[in-house]
Formats: sequence, structure tokens, C-alpha cells
Amino acid sequence: MSNDTLSRRNFLRTTGLGSAGLFLGLYLPDAARAMIMTEHEALAADVYTELTAWVLIEPTGKVTLMCHRAEMGQGVYHSIAQIIAEELEVDLASVDIKFAQGNEKKYGSQLTGGSSTIRGSYKNSLKLSASARVVLTMAAAARWAVPIAECYAESGHVIHKPTGKKFHFGELVVEAAKLKAPENIALKPRSAYKLIGKPLHRKDTPMKTNGSAIFGLDKRIPGMVFAAVERNPRLRGKIKSFDDSATRKIPGVTNVIKIAMGVYEMDREGVAVVATSTWAALQGKKALKIEWDDTGFEHVNSLEIFSKQRELLKTEEGRILTTQGDPNGVITQSKDLLDVVYETPYQSHCAMEPLNCIAHHRGDTVEIWGPVQAPNWIQDYISKKMGIAFEKVIVNMTFLGGGFGRKALTDYPHEALVISKAIGLPVQVVWTREDDATQGPFRPGISYRCQGVIDGNKNISAIKFRMAGQNNDHFRSGDNGKANRSTSEGWLKPYFESIKNISFADVTFKTPIPTIFWRSVYASTNGFAYESFVNELAHKSGKDPLEFRREHLKEERTQKLLDKVAEVSGWKNKGKGFGMAVTECFGTTVAQVVKVSKSKGGKLKIDQVWAVVDCGWYVNPDIIHAQVEGAIVMGLGAATIHEITFKDGLVEQHNFYDYKMPRITDIPPIEVHIMENNEDAGGIGEPGLPPFAPALTDAIFDLTGKRIRKLPFDMASI
Repeated sequence: MSNDTLSRRNFLRTTGLGSAGLFLGLYLPDAARAMIMTEHEALAADVYTELTAWVLIEPTGKVTLMCHRAEMGQGVYHSIAQIIAEELEVDLASVDIKFAQGNEKKYGSQLTGGSSTIRGSYKNSLKLSASARVVLTMAAAARWAVPIAECYAESGHVIHKPTGKKFHFGELVVEAAKLKAPENIALKPRSAYKLIGKPLHRKDTPMKTNGSAIFGLDKRIPGMVFAAVERNPRLRGKIKSFDDSATRKIPGVTNVIKIAMGVYEMDREGVAVVATSTWAALQGKKALKIEWDDTGFEHVNSLEIFSKQRELLKTEEGRILTTQGDPNGVITQSKDLLDVVYETPYQSHCAMEPLNCIAHHRGDTVEIWGPVQAPNWIQDYISKKMGIAFEKVIVNMTFLGGGFGRKALTDYPHEALVISKAIGLPVQVVWTREDDATQGPFRPGISYRCQGVIDGNKNISAIKFRMAGQNNDHFRSGDNGKANRSTSEGWLKPYFESIKNISFADVTFKTPIPTIFWRSVYASTNGFAYESFVNELAHKSGKDPLEFRREHLKEERTQKLLDKVAEVSGWKNKGKGFGMAVTECFGTTVAQVVKVSKSKGGKLKIDQVWAVVDCGWYVNPDIIHAQVEGAIVMGLGAATIHEITFKDGLVEQHNFYDYKMPRITDIPPIEVHIMENNEDAGGIGEPGLPPFAPALTDAIFDLTGKRIRKLPFDMASI
């Protein structure tokens, strides 16, 4: 490369890639076509900005994979590598993984949400890896002057079958880079997989065990200072005045400044304490004396929120998301209507790693480091909010200690950049657990009115669902006048085939409380209401809840799922205290059965949970088991233990002492089973949560005759 072409950009690229010899990537829009070239050819062609994913094979044979999505415990850091290694024919232990920077042109969407990473990219990843393996095999065959059919790849080598001669991949880089992969390469059948479908140990587990994994809180950059922010506890309002005299006396405190953090289209004011350590910043924050001006803003109360929702559900038809037949006509004429309301609370995300972010504002370029779920969203928001070119907003991902949707928001990176710009230094802003619990955004609290009619054959002739709760999209982009697009989330599509009259509607409800996605998004609340209502309709018809579903879910794939959950739970010979539910979200259907009983002392307990998962094509069964188990634990907490409540505009919960988590003694045995089929891959991080609450409350009804329609409820009071 000549000196006149060695720009700063290309220098950083070259030094960042090291001595890579084989570059693999995917173009847009032809995302299945592999590109093989050397590092310098890639630079000369300036193709990096056009890629959506890429892999490097060094002359030593080492494979480096850029993980373009966030790893927050769900396992994609390992699963992507497991996919690539399968078709590339390399030992998984030899694969190195690095987090990619935010780059939408290069990687496409990098939002980690909707359980989308594997299901959205596995086919292209397999094709890419297979293409690389084929050109490496072609290069070896050419060097030996033998037919390619006599060569095969294994463990990072190409081997000549008749003689046993072999080259490692790195030795073939120069030749392979000059070859074009044939089109329509045949991929392995699932029966030939050596890695995919196997319960392999995760590559990030050793790092997280020995402390070498870098989470946001671990990250350090030269010259970095630390900050903590006291924000308006009522979510809205302005700073009337503040006294920082006591704060400035604390050793290590270097600055105190008034700031404003962007939360969607609103600015939330606060006072930032900058210091030489996190401890000093937090102590300085505690010493602040701030007078807030909250006049002119609604001071919300939980009782009023849910009372208003119930009143709206009595009179408002709402915005129709989808409808078929004439549900209103059937319901109006019915003399035996089931008409009930369910209620689900606001929830905090409570990720184990509180929010944090490092930011450095350098003028026309800004850079952040930290636990983020949506690099592209951050780039877009910061670009518009701070007037900086999109490509000059650099976002570096670290491991996340949990996210559940909260770390997809752009507020905390923006806040860190505002502080960095004010002080002219890189800064790490750390939120306390109390900040995280009280500031939101939260999962919205929602009420549901469900109406249904059973016909003469004891099947559902009409069903009508209306939900009243905040629409997350309204905070992000404003009210578009349409129904919440997630109104039917969690509801199985085969129901539409058997129920001739059905409708879903969204009754518009707004408060100033900021909301955002929470694990399984609206399915986490919809699932409780809709599947609880199916259980109530089953009881009204006098039918077993599993058989009732079997009659309404005629699709063969769903029938097999029901067969499996009945088999593993012993449903056919069950006694009292069994409940079940089935929900679908993000391409995966999960059926759960819960068994409850009462001890001799009359205490209600959960004896067992059986979960059957149909996620189609899958990578690692151990990861699926872990995700479903974790989702059930999270669902247990949301159903029976914790909620966010508001009084006079203030959040009443602050930390784990009043927003309690399930303890190990609360967790029942959980048995997870995976359906085997050749369907497309579905998501797995979220779908295990929605069916738990309706299955649990159905089990409680089966045992006690008490119907639960409001969450959370106290197990000890049943």
C-alpha cells in the first residue's frame, strides 16, 4: 500500500485486523454470497462498509469471528461461533470471538431484541462458512493437482483422502483468496452435524468464571473519570436550584454540573457529580441538595392508573388490530357471555449489571463503550440529538450483565456524552440500583377485557380481546393513530382457523411513565390474559384445558407439541393441581404445565414445571434449557413477587429489599423438552416466559377453585 493511500481510516483497519489472510463477508443485498479476498485487496476495494458480517482466517489458521450482536447472557456469543465452526470445519476451541463496533452498513441491524440473532442469520452464516470451506478445499486440491472430490476439510485442515497429506487453512490463504466459490453449495444435513445441535460448553463461561470477561463496569480507557447523576425522582420537571457545597468537599470530586438527558423526545434534568472514582462520585451525589420544580406535571398513582384502564375498557371499543367474522354480533346476542378483566403490573428490568456507559466527546467525533443492546439506535439518536455525523458516532459493545430490553434505550449513552462534552474528558457514568429501579423505563402495566361465547358444541364461537395499556411505540415515534402492533402478540395463529369470530383491539391509554420492551415484550402480559381466558372458557365448556386446546389448535405441529407436553407431564393420569398454557412469540411456541399442591400446614407450593419448546432448527440444547429455565424464574417473580408501583408521581420500590427477586428456595424443579423438526429457527431468549403465569394460575384454580386475574399475587395468601 502506497503512503498516499494510507489514510487514518485504512491504518486503523489494517492494524485492527492484524495479519489476516482470508477475509469472509456477506454483501447486501445478496446476503448469501461469500466474498474471499486478502486483507489488502479488501482495503483496496473499500468493501468493508458494504458488509453485514465477516470472519477472518489468519495465516496461522486461526479463525476470528466478529459478534455483531450483544451478549447479555442469552448465548449468542457462543451460538454464532458454533454455527460458523460447523460448516467451516474448524475446532470450536480454536475460534476467537470479538465484539463488533456499531456499523449498520457492515452488519445490518445490530439490535439485540425479539430473540432475533440466530433465527435472523443462521442460514446466511451456514452458507458463508460452507463457501469458505469449499474454496480452501479447492486451493488444496489445486496445489496437490488432485481431484477436489479426493479432498475434505476437518479440524481446520484440508486433507487428501488417499495419501493423508494435509494443509492447515492458513497455508492455503493465498490460493484460496484467488478462487471463486461455486454457487448453490450443498449444506450438511442435520444428521451430519458434529457441533450444531450438541450441548457444547459455552465459550464465554470460562471468561465469566475467571473474571477475564469485560463487562461495561469493567471497561477502562486512558484519562477516564467517573460520574454519578441525581435525576428528578418524579421523571418530569425541572431543577429549581441545587446546593453542591457539601459535595465539593468530598475527596475526589472534581466537578458538579447541571445536565439534561434525552429520554425519547423528552429531556430529563439532573445534576452530575464528576470524580476520580466511582465511590467518590456516588458519595458526592448523596451530599447534593436539590430543589425540584414538578408543577404542571401529572403525579401518577398506581390505583388511579388501573382504575382508569378499567373504566376505559367498560366504554371504549379501541383501535382494531385484527378482526374476522362478527364477534360483536355473536357477543351481543349471547345470553351466556363470559366477560372478565385481567390486570398485569408495571415491572422493572433489574438486570444484575446496573446501567453504565463510558463516553468520550471529541468534538466532531464521539465514542462510547459499554453494555448496549442497540448500537445502531444509539448512533441514529446521538447523530440527530447532538448534530454529529452518523458515521462519526462510534459504539463499542462489551458483555452485558443482563439487558431484557432496558439496555436498548439511548438515554444513558446520551447522558454520558453530555457529561463528557461538558468536561472535555472521557467519563464513565454509573447508575445505582436505586437509579435503575426508580427511573425506568418500565414494562407497561396493562388491563385486559376478555369476552367469549361457547357454542352448542362446547367450542368457542366468538372471542373479543381489548387491552388498555401504554404503547411503547408512542414513546419512540409518537401516536400514529393505529392499534398497538403487539396487541395479539403471544396468541397462536392456529386459533384463527378454528374460531370464526375474533377480534383484538387496543384501547389507547397514556401516562407520563416511560415504558420500553421487557423480556418477551407484550407477550409477557398478553399471554397471561389470553391463555387464562382460554382456560376459563375450557372450564365453562366443561372440558379438560389441554383437550380444549387440542380441539382449537388443529395445526399438526401444534398437535405434536400438545402430545409431548401431555406425555412428559403425565397429564392423562393427573390428579388435582395441574394447569397449562401455550403461547407463541418470536417464531417459537412453548407449552407449559405447572403442578401445585398444599403442604400439611396449608402452604401453597409449586411442585414441578414442565416446558416443551418448539423452536424449529436450533444450535445448542443446553442454552435452550438455560434460557427457558431463566425465563420461568423471571416469570415466577413477575407473577408472584415483585411489581413497580407509583404514589404521588414517585416509584415506591428502590432496591432488592422492596423489589424482591425469587430465591433459590422458591424455584421448583423445571423440566425442559425440545421438539425435533426441520422447521425454520425461532427465537429462544424470550418465549419461555409468557406461558408460565397462566399455567400457574390455572393449576391453582384446579387445586383450590380460586381464579386469579390480577398479578402479582401472594402465594402465601392462597
